[in-house]
Amino acid sequence: MITRKRLTTGVGITLATLATGLGTAIPAAADEAPAAPSPKVELVLDVSGSMRTRDIDGQSRMAAAKQAFNDVLDAVPEQVQLGIRTLGADYPGEDRKVGCKDTRQLYPVGPLDRTEAKTAVATLAPTGFTPIGPALLGAADDLEGGDGSRRIVLITDGEDTCGPLDPCEVAREIAARGTHLVVDTLGLVPNAKIRQQLTCIAEATGGTYTAVQHKEELSGRVKQLVDRAAEPVVTPVATEGAESCSGAPELKPGLFTDRSEIGRHRWYRVDVLPGQELRASASVAADRAVDNDYGVLLRAMTT
Repeated sequence: MITRKRLTTGVGITLATLATGLGTAIPAAADEAPAAPSPKVELVLDVSGSMRTRDIDGQSRMAAAKQAFNDVLDAVPEQVQLGIRTLGADYPGEDRKVGCKDTRQLYPVGPLDRTEAKTAVATLAPTGFTPIGPALLGAADDLEGGDGSRRIVLITDGEDTCGPLDPCEVAREIAARGTHLVVDTLGLVPNAKIRQQLTCIAEATGGTYTAVQHKEELSGRVKQLVDRAAEPVVTPVATEGAESCSGAPELKPGLFTDRSEIGRHRWYRVDVLPGQELRASASVAADRAVDNDYGVLLRAMTT
């Protein structure tokens, strides 16, 4: 049974269940598993004017980012389809309406030609505004299609300068599409306001925020995130908990999603054999604004 306190109406819940015990083996698949679909990653790089600032290991932020990208591109796993998108790279003027549309795909998502990708990155120079929201929407479109995992890695030195399109709301919109696209954010400036915005973007999609102030930190973290995209993923199965134990759906070991409203209980059934123990967890998917003190209470009861 799951209960909640002060949850916003319609919040998504992710459930993980597993029954384990001594001597309990997982049966082998009868046939060889099919080849896993290729994971997709798009690196989104801030090329706004502030990237000229020289405060990363004696270099400009742009120079450090370019060097980090070269390191990352050399290490991309073969099975990963990788693309690169920029924001603020092309428009040098003062017209905000034009500058806030300044995002484009620099290198298409697909099998990686390392030399071609490096050459494209080498041409970049700090230029314009910081349209993070439009860049995230563009990257989400770039990653459409296929059954593999999808990940956006955003590298920026500032907060979005193109309101009223709030990039955190954009991230929630992306999460609400149900495509399981994760956005990880890396901030190059230790600023509380920037950290708050980038953390919100990441948490809305199940991603992570990382503050980086050195080139080695930047390249190392981006490599980790690209490698993580290549790891096997489990897509949650939609389920609907019951209002009482008698009508509860039976959950096998795996990952499930459900939606619930404030103040309601949801019941699920898991068979636990003699000698086994139940391991279960629940979390809330922040695909929309929620109260700061939202929570989920998971209780196990025997029948």
